Amino acid sequence: MAKSSRLSPQDVEEIFRRFQAANPDPKGELHYLNPYTLLVAVVLSAQATDEGVNRATKPLFAIADTPAKMVALGEDSVRDAIKTIGLFRGKAKNVILLSRQLIDKHGGHVPDDRDALEALPGVGRKTANVVLNIAFGHPTIAVDTHLFRVGNRTGLAPGKTPLEVELKLLKVVPHAYGRHAHHWLILHGRYVCKARKPECWRCLISDICRFKAKTPAPT
Repeated sequence: MAKSSRLSPQDVEEIFRRFQAANPDPKGELHYLNPYTLLVAVVLSAQATDEGVNRATKPLFAIADTPAKMVALGEDSVRDAIKTIGLFRGKAKNVILLSRQLIDKHGGHVPDDRDALEALPGVGRKTANVVLNIAFGHPTIAVDTHLFRVGNRTGLAPGKTPLEVELKLLKVVPHAYGRHAHHWLILHGRYVCKARKPECWRCLISDICRFKAKTPAPT
């Protein structure tokens, strides 16, 4: 009997059960020291690799791990510190602007609120979702290119836009797995369900996934 193109609630439950069994406490790969440095790191990670951001932020965060310290450091110094990251000029400006706004409007603290986060310079929905999830434990889902691909390929949350995929995932992911769902899916897309050559032969959910052109094991 052919599989339905739609995943059943039982299929979805089994997918996340397997992810949890294999990696009970998944972590993001950006390095940070506190909610503020997490926010800065995520802003810097747009169109850049986590590895590249981590190299740049390690010495930066050693001297500027609060909004006040970052503002005191100044835009020129921030720009020099992150010049190996793509779009570094605009990002340095946003880091200083958002740091000033955190001081002026939030007492130097990162707000646990989506609207307040998205009002900060350089912060969009995806960045806010990452911060809300990692810093404050909300079951948000930040849809990057990896997660967008996994949502569509597997049949978990087919959608034409990142927002569509996000909203569908929020509906189908069982509550018990909401806290870590976005990490499991991003890591799966980054290391197994790759864009050009998905490694289906070592995929935990290959038998459930609705992707038809599964890649055979290398010989």
